[in-house]
Amino acid sequence: MEEEYEGQAGKKQRVEFETISAEKKPFGKNNFIEVARKKAKTEEGTNEFISVSRGYYLPDGSERFKRSITIPDDAAIKEFVAEKIKSM
Repeated sequence: MEEEYEGQAGKKQRVEFETISAEKKPFGKNNFIEVARKKAKTEEGTNEFISVSRGYYLPDGSERFKRSITIPDDAAIKEFVAEKIKSM
Protein backbone atom coordinates (compact mmCIF):
# COMPACT_ATOMS: atom_id res chain seq x y z
CA MET A 1 0.00 0.00 0.00
CA GLU A 2 1.39 3.42 -0.94
CA GLU A 3 0.57 6.80 0.55
CA GLU A 4 2.01 10.29 0.35
CA TYR A 5 3.25 12.32 3.29
CA GLU A 6 5.07 15.57 3.83
CA GLY A 7 8.73 14.85 4.56
CA GLN A 8 11.19 16.76 6.70
CA ALA A 9 12.01 19.26 3.95
CA GLY A 10 8.31 20.05 3.45
CA LYS A 11 8.02 18.25 0.11
CA LYS A 12 5.64 15.39 -0.53
CA GLN A 13 7.17 11.94 -0.54
CA ARG A 14 5.83 8.45 -1.11
CA VAL A 15 5.71 5.90 1.63
CA GLU A 16 5.13 2.23 0.93
CA PHE A 17 3.76 0.06 3.73
CA GLU A 18 4.55 -3.63 3.93
CA THR A 19 2.87 -5.99 6.41
CA ILE A 20 5.47 -8.42 7.73
CA SER A 21 3.10 -10.40 9.96
CA ALA A 22 -0.40 -9.93 11.36
CA GLU A 23 -2.82 -11.71 13.64
CA LYS A 24 -6.52 -11.01 14.15
CA LYS A 25 -8.84 -11.71 17.07
CA PRO A 26 -12.59 -11.51 16.34
CA PHE A 27 -14.92 -10.07 18.98
CA GLY A 28 -18.56 -9.07 19.15
CA LYS A 29 -20.78 -9.68 16.14
CA ASN A 30 -18.65 -8.27 13.32
CA ASN A 31 -15.51 -6.77 14.83
CA PHE A 32 -11.85 -7.70 15.09
CA ILE A 33 -8.57 -6.45 16.53
CA GLU A 34 -5.45 -6.84 14.40
CA VAL A 35 -1.91 -6.66 15.76
CA ALA A 36 0.66 -6.42 12.98
CA ARG A 37 4.35 -5.79 12.42
CA LYS A 38 4.73 -3.42 9.49
CA LYS A 39 7.50 -1.70 7.59
CA ALA A 40 7.32 1.82 6.12
CA LYS A 41 9.69 2.47 3.20
CA THR A 42 10.53 5.98 1.99
CA GLU A 43 13.36 7.62 0.09
CA GLU A 44 14.82 8.45 3.51
CA GLY A 45 14.94 4.80 4.61
CA THR A 46 12.80 2.16 6.29
CA ASN A 47 11.13 2.00 9.67
CA GLU A 48 9.51 -1.00 11.38
CA PHE A 49 6.66 -0.54 13.82
CA ILE A 50 3.79 -2.37 15.51
CA SER A 51 0.24 -1.51 14.49
CA VAL A 52 -2.86 -2.22 16.60
CA SER A 53 -6.03 -1.75 14.55
CA ARG A 54 -9.74 -2.16 15.15
CA GLY A 55 -11.88 -3.20 12.22
CA TYR A 56 -15.11 -4.83 11.12
CA TYR A 57 -16.34 -7.22 8.46
CA LEU A 58 -18.69 -6.12 5.70
CA PRO A 59 -21.59 -8.41 4.64
CA ASP A 60 -19.49 -9.70 1.71
CA GLY A 61 -16.73 -10.78 4.17
CA SER A 62 -14.26 -8.03 3.28
CA GLU A 63 -12.56 -6.06 6.04
CA ARG A 64 -12.66 -2.38 6.90
CA PHE A 65 -10.49 -0.68 9.48
CA LYS A 66 -11.86 1.98 11.84
CA ARG A 67 -8.91 3.07 13.94
CA SER A 68 -5.25 2.31 14.37
CA ILE A 69 -2.39 3.13 16.69
CA THR A 70 1.27 2.56 15.93
CA ILE A 71 3.93 1.68 18.47
CA PRO A 72 7.65 2.12 17.77
CA ASP A 73 9.64 -1.10 17.48
CA ASP A 74 11.43 -0.35 20.74
CA ALA A 75 11.65 -3.06 23.43
CA ALA A 76 11.09 -0.67 26.35
CA ILE A 77 8.01 0.92 24.78
CA LYS A 78 6.50 -2.44 23.79
CA GLU A 79 7.07 -3.75 27.33
CA PHE A 80 5.49 -0.62 28.84
CA VAL A 81 2.37 -0.90 26.65
CA ALA A 82 2.02 -4.66 27.31
CA GLU A 83 2.37 -4.19 31.10
CA LYS A 84 -0.17 -1.37 31.21
CA ILE A 85 -2.73 -3.28 29.14
CA LYS A 86 -2.37 -6.35 31.39
CA SER A 87 -2.66 -4.30 34.59
CA MET A 88 -5.82 -2.38 33.63
